[in-house]
Amino acid sequence: MRIPAEWEKQGFVQLTWPHKDSLWYEVEKVQACYTKIASAILSREPLLIVCRDKQETESDLRRCGLKSLDGIRFVESPINDTWARDHGAISVFGDSGEKYILDFVFNGWGLKFASDLDNQITTNIYNKGAFAPDVKYINMRPFVLEGGSIDTDGAGTLIATSECLCSLNRNEYLSREEIENHLKAAFGLKRILWLDNGSIAGDDTDSHVDILARFCSEDTIAYTSCEDPEDENYPSLKAMEKQLRTFRTLDGKPYRLVPLPLPDALYLDDYRLPGSYANFLILNGAVLIPGAASPKDEIARERLQAIFPDRSVEVIDCRALLSGHGGLHCITMNYPEGW
Repeated sequence: MRIPAEWEKQGFVQLTWPHKDSLWYEVEKVQACYTKIASAILSREPLLIVCRDKQETESDLRRCGLKSLDGIRFVESPINDTWARDHGAISVFGDSGEKYILDFVFNGWGLKFASDLDNQITTNIYNKGAFAPDVKYINMRPFVLEGGSIDTDGAGTLIATSECLCSLNRNEYLSREEIENHLKAAFGLKRILWLDNGSIAGDDTDSHVDILARFCSEDTIAYTSCEDPEDENYPSLKAMEKQLRTFRTLDGKPYRLVPLPLPDALYLDDYRLPGSYANFLILNGAVLIPGAASPKDEIARERLQAIFPDRSVEVIDCRALLSGHGGLHCITMNYPEGW
């Protein structure tokens, strides 16, 4: 098996649509944000929208200003919530190029939220023909894994946080070594880089790596940095930065580390929301950054543009998504070309 990097050629991106009865705060604002993201994706590649009701979702998209539904496939499925990165399938290649989707258990980030319907989405959409005929389905149960908890360079290295993968109510019956062996077997990995530090206030995923540190190439990692000693995130993010400096590429060289600023603090009532520019989405020819209507948006954009000179790096205001404690990468799942 080989798990591809996100910057490899993609076939389509999945969104799971936030319907009017979902748990989102101010769902119409969230739907408008989803529509902007959908439009940005459609200008580069096709889009799969998993939804409760196709007609209702089409109406939502038109109301939010999407001019054309061309390039969208709709597949209906019962849903609890809309975090496609975490309930979506994870794609891998076999030794001879075979195509597989791996369906892990999604249990609402360690039994924090209802997930009985979301845990069945991949099975449902596979059976309804959402993937190419030569894509094979592999049931990975009972192993619990969310796509936002891992990131890979596509060449055998995966980065993850020990806080998440070794947390209670996920795979606590396994030791870290056993979890590592499961991941190596599933994804054909040579090694795992374990981050033992790194957290952002307001995050209820137990430190998903996709808000902390992301591969941008085999030798480059962009990461969330905090330079304000008065910020509650400062100790943890500084400890993470120190550990990142100890990591080496497979050929023994230090990684090129690119700091992304921590967004200005945003709150819902008195609850700090977990903003992160590291929650970006790589597309064919583009990188989309979750913006926070802050001057720091442009700092993050410029730094990622320097990493991805051949892609258009764009900011999309994703403050509405923070009301659900997530971001742009969290609501999407990308699939390789041919899927």
